[in-house]
This record gives sequence, structure tokens and C-alpha cells, in this order.
Amino acid sequence: MLLAILFAGIVAADQIVKLLIRAGLAPGESLPVIPGFFKLTYVRNQGAAFSMFENNTLITVGLTTLLIAVCLVLMVREWRKGSKTLVFCFVMIAAGGVSNLYDRLSVGFVTDMFSFGSFAVFNVADIFIVCGCILAMLFLLFDKEK
Repeated sequence: MLLAILFAGIVAADQIVKLLIRAGLAPGESLPVIPGFFKLTYVRNQGAAFSMFENNTLITVGLTTLLIAVCLVLMVREWRKGSKTLVFCFVMIAAGGVSNLYDRLSVGFVTDMFSFGSFAVFNVADIFIVCGCILAMLFLLFDKEK
């Protein structure tokens, strides 16, 4: 039950932030938060990570769907093994993927908004995807039983 709440909370938080950005900024517009370091910038990302496969919705939707399915299979497998840490990681990754997939299917692009200097612009879902991947890798790297 807690995992379902976590999943829904990640998707909801990401979608709320995206709605606020789309309502408050024009595409390409920025709002400095910490001048010279952090700003909110409304970007319509029509590709995958770092704009790979830009303007190729079939590939981005297909890859995202495949990765979500893989995460769900791994979640079930790890749940059966009792590995709550990995299940938690896969929930974070899958929820971020579902939220970005929802964007692609509903508005035709993924809304990105967090910009640090010249680094890529990203969103809440991306944060959970990356953190979930990093945590899973660290767990697998340092878990003596694996």
C-alpha cells in the first residue's frame, strides 16, 4: 500500500509542477530563483534524456513503455525475493517514467523546468528516475548478498 502511495505521489507531484510551469511561463521563458545558479525554465522536450530521439514520438513512447514494463517485472521479482530496497528504487523509476509518458501522450512533449547553469533542463520525474537508478546501482554494488 505504501508503494502505491509513493508511486501516485511521485506522479502527482510531477504533474502538479508541470501544470504550474505551463500555466505560469511561456515556452522558453525563465524565472531566476538563484541568479547565476538556478532558474525555472519552461522547456518542451520532444525527445528522451538530453533530447535524444527528438521529434520521434514512436521511439520515445516505445522505449519509455518498455522501460516501465521492465521496472514492473523487476519490482515483482524483487518483492518476491524480499528486497524492499530495490522495489523502492523500481517504484521511483517506474513512477517517473509513467509521468513523463503521460506528458508525451497527453500534450505531445515532456515539460522540463529545472535549470542549473548550463546543465540540461529536467523535471521532478527525471529526478526520481535518476535517483532510483543511482540507489539501485549502489545497492547492487555494495550488497554483499548480491
